[in-house]
Amino acid sequence: MENIIKLSAIRVANQIDLKGVKSTLQAKPIGDSSSELFYHCGNGKYQYYFNYGVIVFCGHDETEIQSSVKQVEAHLRHPDQWLRDDHILQVMTGRELNFEFDHVTVDHVDDSIIRVTMLNLGQSIALDHYNEISENLLTEIKGFTNDLQSTGRLSINRKNMMKFIGRALNTQNDIADNIYIFDAPEQVWENEYLDALHKGLIKHFDLKVRFSEIEYTLRVIQSNLSVFREISNQRESNRLEWIIVILILIEVFDLFISKFIK
Repeated sequence: MENIIKLSAIRVANQIDLKGVKSTLQAKPIGDSSSELFYHCGNGKYQYYFNYGVIVFCGHDETEIQSSVKQVEAHLRHPDQWLRDDHILQVMTGRELNFEFDHVTVDHVDDSIIRVTMLNLGQSIALDHYNEISENLLTEIKGFTNDLQSTGRLSINRKNMMKFIGRALNTQNDIADNIYIFDAPEQVWENEYLDALHKGLIKHFDLKVRFSEIEYTLRVIQSNLSVFREISNQRESNRLEWIIVILILIEVFDLFISKFIK
């Protein structure tokens, strides 16, 4: 017996107000926490809402996906252009766990298997988003360093630098809050099959490798920003020194002029 189940993970916003979603949807979630809501919608269909702006659909067609997102639109904070990844869960009785490029094969399916698979797919699309942000930050950093190399001056003022640092720190904080690939979901703790599925999906989606790459990129950015701060502080120090020198000169001139007039 073979069954093909389509999964679609979509990043729709920076954040999702889960309390608002819960109050809007009529169904009772079968998984409920401060960071996620998991719904069984009947007829083999599921919806998984994550507070970091990702919704994962199972068994829904395009019209149903569009309608479901529209239904919770009021609870999307800072809606963004959709970032999407589709995957297939293939159910084949008697087959061992198998992970291919665009699908995963399991020998049976239930709520827990669906949930673990949707969870990992949601984490994968979130990593895609954070990778894009970190690469954009790194590109900006390279622009500053190229200017520094060619002109000997840093082409960003202190205020914009502080804004840039704020963006980098917010990205790090968001990743720390939302990406928990190193923590096994509660439902896999006492189930060997689910544990194998979860670990296999982490490897299949390269979650740890991609997470490490993002961490490395942010460390490079942080290292560059430390140098930029030193340059900026030196520039501010030099400016203050010149102001002090000018004030001393003014006072000296004032003293000479006062004596000359007398």
